[in-house]
Amino acid sequence: MRTSVFALAIAGLFATAAQAAPATYAIDPTHTFATFEIDHNGASTNRVRFDKKSGTVEFDRDAKAGKVEVVLEMDSLSSGTAAFDKHLKSADIFNVAKFPQAKFVSDKFVFDGDKLKEVTGQLTILDKTQPVTIKANKFTCYPNAMLQKRETCGGDFEAVIDRTAFGVNYGVDYGFPKQVRLVMSIEAVKQQ
Repeated sequence: MRTSVFALAIAGLFATAAQAAPATYAIDPTHTFATFEIDHNGASTNRVRFDKKSGTVEFDRDAKAGKVEVVLEMDSLSSGTAAFDKHLKSADIFNVAKFPQAKFVSDKFVFDGDKLKEVTGQLTILDKTQPVTIKANKFTCYPNAMLQKRETCGGDFEAVIDRTAFGVNYGVDYGFPKQVRLVMSIEAVKQQ
């Protein structure tokens, strides 16, 4: 009898541990949008999006922990103006021929109760890596009706960075701002 009770207790412990294991999610590029914004002479805001992005998320809801890796293909940037895109991709700014990707990698999710507050990690641009904290404006998980109820997690995130910390110095001498706002809306689908 004692052996059976002990065996059930061990089985329950392992079942709990299995449930608490992090799940892996693949970023859905059709529901993920990455942009940056920079002031233009105090008159307007230049906005640029990245059309090609990929990545994975590991998320353990019970432990309130996770990991994320997001890759942006720099050649896919689009401002809506071909001449501006060409300049952004040139050696003056992002030097896309030499540095084809930007990447954000994190292994720290910060919660306030049950609410995801921020994700801290390392951002790499022009092969320079700096710590960045990305604020979570909203975050939730839901059964995705379009994908046979597979769990999908996502949210809206933003950060302000000093672009010169990554060597993106063009225009600073002319008075262009160093501060750039990064905005990401991410959805990721649980893998089976």
